[in-house]
Amino acid sequence: MSDSPSLPPVRLTSAAELARDALSTPLLSRAVRLARWAGPDTRVDAGGALADEQLPAAAGALGLAGDDAAALASEAWRVAVDAGLVDLADADAGTVAAGEDLALVTGGSPHDVLGVWLAALEAVLADASVPDLDGLADALDDGGRIDPAALDWNPQAEAEFLDGVLGSLYALTAGEDGPAGTAPVPLPALAASVLVPGDMAEPTDAVLREVSEAMVRLDEQFRTLEPIGLVEYRPVDEALLAEAAADDDPVEPAAPLDDADVARYGMVRLTPLGLYGLRARLLEAGFTAPVVGDLADKGADALLDGTAGYPPGAAQAETEQWLARREGLAAARELLAAARGQDAGAPLRRLRCQQALSLVGPDAEPALREVLDDPELGGLARVWLTEHGFPDVPAPSEELVFWLTVDTLAAQLAAEGDSEELHALVEGLAQQHGGFFTAAWRVDHPATADVLEAMGRIHPDKKVAKQARTAAFKARSQHGG
Repeated sequence: MSDSPSLPPVRLTSAAELARDALSTPLLSRAVRLARWAGPDTRVDAGGALADEQLPAAAGALGLAGDDAAALASEAWRVAVDAGLVDLADADAGTVAAGEDLALVTGGSPHDVLGVWLAALEAVLADASVPDLDGLADALDDGGRIDPAALDWNPQAEAEFLDGVLGSLYALTAGEDGPAGTAPVPLPALAASVLVPGDMAEPTDAVLREVSEAMVRLDEQFRTLEPIGLVEYRPVDEALLAEAAADDDPVEPAAPLDDADVARYGMVRLTPLGLYGLRARLLEAGFTAPVVGDLADKGADALLDGTAGYPPGAAQAETEQWLARREGLAAARELLAAARGQDAGAPLRRLRCQQALSLVGPDAEPALREVLDDPELGGLARVWLTEHGFPDVPAPSEELVFWLTVDTLAAQLAAEGDSEELHALVEGLAQQHGGFFTAAWRVDHPATADVLEAMGRIHPDKKVAKQARTAAFKARSQHGG
């Protein structure tokens, strides 16, 4: 589903809420009702589908009417079979029986219900990868079997494409606040995220056409996936599809578009249930897909290392859960011990430690006073004690100030790269301390040269940037690098 084996952390809704959501999805609820409706007199064909003469009664049992009633009933039946809600007990005789998993719907745990829903989801995803079979008659071979080549359909490639799109949607959703706080993604942007190479500055006409054609496929696929509760979907405007069909051209947005125009090309958002479902599939495929709360019962070293790459909101939520299980003073001591080190990851550990300590109450004071003389922790200890209003905080030496500055910049580089925040920090630092580079290269910190090089790359003033690069050269010479 993604090129990366590791994905951002997500916040999941409780299993009980997710189970309620699953049972209320249109497709699973219909499948459950059909499973309860079915009996010894229910007839199926050789493939397990409801016999044609059974479809009107099945549609009636679901309260469906209209031209698509039979198709909806047939779809719900397929899901009931694939999710284990009905059992083709005597397929030769064409009869069915209740499936073992039907009892789980009312008598099982929330996780049991979610297991049934996941099975239903797999069935729907398989259906979504099948093309529109309006031309099915022309695609049958002499033996009456579907010839994929005649449909210009590669089943594996189609499934992989849909997996890639859903993986991209998952990564976009795995942010600060989860699905509830995530804006819908425009369909053109989602298709482009999978099809446009990352190193392509301007998409070619051929790539844009591929994106446009993919949008039409995705429109059909998301319409299929919405009833199982995976996504909330606003379809492509029918007028746009009609225009494209009439002109034999793909659906292609014209720029620039306002919000209303963008929405006409389709908008999709992953639901909390969908986030759970895609994460389950990612784990099954061997990906690392962390959940906020995974680290709550682990040590401080695991917390600081584990949240190193988390977005700020997710890192704070994870830390809050970790702290909730511990007494303040003991937690502070454990965090400080885990923050020590001279390795490349140490500055970011100390930044996460400082952020965690900001959530600890004043009862942590003894732990911070214990490390005031520590060369690696004394700086952040002084910051914490001062911010909490404690008296008698010793002033830091100039050496400690410079060391803490380098450590902080190294942590920011590791956390966010050349971010706007880092740019502002670098510019402000050079402006406030005219002799900074004269002294900074002497700082005995493993990241001194790297930080100075970054400052030379980032600072917009050529003269200041040159001073930073010169200082970086001196730092490397001093340490033999």
